Amino acid sequence: MAKVKLSERIKSGTFFLDGAMGTQLIDSGIEMGRCGDYLSVTNPDAIKAVHTAYLKAGSDAIITNTFGANTITLAKHGMENELENICVSAAKNAIDAVEAVCGKDADKYVLGDIGPSGDFFEPVGLLKAEDLRAAIAAQTAALEKGGVDGFIIETMTDLEEAAAAVEAVKSVSQLPVFISFAFDPAGGKFRTMMGVSTEMIVERMVPLGVDAIGFNCGSLDMNEYVKLAEIFAEQLKDTTALLIVEANAGKPELVEGGVLFNLTPEEFAAAGTKILAIGASIIGGCCGTTPAHIAALAGK
Repeated sequence: MAKVKLSERIKSGTFFLDGAMGTQLIDSGIEMGRCGDYLSVTNPDAIKAVHTAYLKAGSDAIITNTFGANTITLAKHGMENELENICVSAAKNAIDAVEAVCGKDADKYVLGDIGPSGDFFEPVGLLKAEDLRAAIAAQTAALEKGGVDGFIIETMTDLEEAAAAVEAVKSVSQLPVFISFAFDPAGGKFRTMMGVSTEMIVERMVPLGVDAIGFNCGSLDMNEYVKLAEIFAEQLKDTTALLIVEANAGKPELVEGGVLFNLTPEEFAAAGTKILAIGASIIGGCCGTTPAHIAALAGK
């Protein structure tokens, strides 16, 4: 699909990802149903419309609608047997959008999205490491069969689950792998929900050979995202891993009826510009971000 390999492109200048998928679907009036990932099969036009909007906004890569498309998570919906159908369909939707907007030979990319399992490893939870590896390996293989250019493992909070996911991806694919963790403020520093620090992440993830390490989602405001980027950039400076950042559209606010993100595209882009100056190479948006946020960030 793309002329330049993803592994080469991410080293040649700022690489813009897309923004939120779920909130865009909800805002467009799409009924999410019991499994949002299955919309890739039942409503591909809706998924392609979101991908198309982000490509027109300046995204260099779009992310498949497969955040929960692993057998462990799908089993909670009784849909584990739909894994390959969902993943291949999701990849096809994204590739179709790229070709429709940019042409077959454009240097645009599709990343296979891999999210957390939603369970915890034993003895905290019931999840076995070998079961998680098998689930992620199957998801990886299906996404690669669909034609993705690489993988993004995101919104991770547990270091062991993240490591197992990376190992699973690499056990069946040689495509680039990005890893991203969700952080909360912690007494002037930052930790994931499971108490994982930036230092722990860099120490564990770099030897696994991931192409980019960073953060997405979480409960930070934009100043905190900037500070977290500074910390990661310092810790990654003597490694080969690039810094990846996917901030929310500001700190989430609980309101009647759900969660609200109030940050304007201009405010998002201002913070993003600071993050790029700090040293991020790969940047996009997470919850609450829209094509307008990405367009402002990309200077469109």
